[in-house]
Amino acid sequence: MTSTFLDEAARLLGPKGLTTAPDDIAPWLTDWRGRYTGRALALASPASTDEVAALVALCARHDIPIVPQGGNSGMSGGATPFDGGDELILSLRRMNRIIALDAAARTATVEAGVILQVLHEAAEREGLRFPLSLGGKGSATIGGLISTNAGGTQVLRHGSMRALLLGLEGVLADGSVFNQLVPLKKDNRGFDLKQVLIGSEGTLGIVTAATLKLEPGIAGRTVMWAGAASLQDARGLLLLAQEVAGDLLEGFEVLPQHSLEAVMAYLPDARAPLSEPHNWHALIELVAGDAETATRLAEIAERLLATAYERGLIADATIAASEDQAERLWLIRETISPAERALGPAMQHDISVPVEQMPAFVEAAVPKLEADWPGTRAVCFGHLGDGNVHFHVIAPSGSDRAAWEQSDGKAISRQVHDMVTQWGGSISAEHGIGRLKRDELARLADPVALAMMRAIKQALDPKGLLNPGKLV
Repeated sequence: MTSTFLDEAARLLGPKGLTTAPDDIAPWLTDWRGRYTGRALALASPASTDEVAALVALCARHDIPIVPQGGNSGMSGGATPFDGGDELILSLRRMNRIIALDAAARTATVEAGVILQVLHEAAEREGLRFPLSLGGKGSATIGGLISTNAGGTQVLRHGSMRALLLGLEGVLADGSVFNQLVPLKKDNRGFDLKQVLIGSEGTLGIVTAATLKLEPGIAGRTVMWAGAASLQDARGLLLLAQEVAGDLLEGFEVLPQHSLEAVMAYLPDARAPLSEPHNWHALIELVAGDAETATRLAEIAERLLATAYERGLIADATIAASEDQAERLWLIRETISPAERALGPAMQHDISVPVEQMPAFVEAAVPKLEADWPGTRAVCFGHLGDGNVHFHVIAPSGSDRAAWEQSDGKAISRQVHDMVTQWGGSISAEHGIGRLKRDELARLADPVALAMMRAIKQALDPKGLLNPGKLV
């Protein structure tokens, strides 16, 4: 039956659309973090929604499990096959057309395989922008970003992918095509079904295209870096920035001195933004969409920092004097993850708690974990304004990665997730569940919510062929 399926799939997709060659498949069998490596029956790369629909229907007839894959840049193993060798990787990378970009309506309709940076560049040519950015913008695809409801550094002002998506096209488990690409301001025809597919990680349907919201291009921006004594003070600075800058505040990121030092050691040409070390650092960005407002950004930034200094919220600060300096400040933030990874094994958690409680949570959780696990170092950084930080627990020096992750590492993650749940938070703020956190979700999620998710999965994918073993 497998041979028959492969023959039919090859006829359907042609030589560019299907391969069983191990060397061609190998790069797509391991997740970005290197935690999971599987095997696959074949790699399918359809070139259109019609081909995806026909292929999914073929898989349904032959009971072939499907692992949808975009840029393979996910953090939770959600796009990696298991090691059974019976799953088909369905790559959307060939579906990379920008179907339409309507400057007047400020919308872009794109196929799922469009790379985020390509969309950024296309919007910029029209004097517009797509306001979602992250470190993996050069490889992450729109379909993958939708499937994980990605966030990034601009959520504070523009929201996550869910808020930026106006229309959606996807293929369901039986091969039928769900099409709501046309954006409507008002539509009360029952459930908003496209929302079901957003964040479902390919377990309910395969995203093939989307209509996205664009914003006016950047007429000017001001980037600041400030040093604070505590995360509580950084939270006070955030509240002040919201008061002084209002909707001009686009980004507010925090990192401890430890993360800054890790980046300085990792990047040969990096320089510390401030002359003295500080317990915490804040990276702040103000963005204007029109020329008149852009002329006021420097004055607003200076007033913000002067007021923060007067109130004792910061000890020192600097304002980027050029676009190059602004990019260098952001490069520090975007390099934290690889810099921390270079220090050795770590359990990396993508968590959120209510925004106002984040400083208290960090102040309680960090010393507790470091005391319970001698030799470890707990490091938190990220999107303070969204109540979402990346909570890394670095292994003791000299630890064997595999052994530590499977023993102490697992116990540490369980403890972190327990603490987050006790604080009313989420064990996954923006990276998804995948296979990494599936068991933890089953252990900690509200039973009613979990039952609803499983009921939807059963209704839309009764055979369990779409991304099996992930999420639920």
